[in-house]
Amino acid sequence: MFIDIAILVSGLLMIGAGIGAILTRSLLVSIILSGGVSLLASLVFLLMGAPDVAMAEAAIGSGLTTVVYLYALARSKQADNEESDERVDSPAAEAGGER
Repeated sequence: MFIDIAILVSGLLMIGAGIGAILTRSLLVSIILSGGVSLLASLVFLLMGAPDVAMAEAAIGSGLTTVVYLYALARSKQADNEESDERVDSPAAEAGGER
């Protein structure tokens, strides 16, 4: 009974975090919320009795993927300003490293 309620609450939190990741204008918040969805998915896998799948989801889905997304965001040098719709076409051209 407790496990069923915990799975249901985790599923609802996953849906909320997924919708939040889609609707937010901040890329950083979207990355963090998508990592949270994956972390909650690993909790659901653990509650369902699949600890090996939960460990793989936590390590790859939540950990590695979030780090790769954060690295790509840092490398893109795109302003994460909610009021600005400006895009950087070529970050190397702005840094003076165009070849």
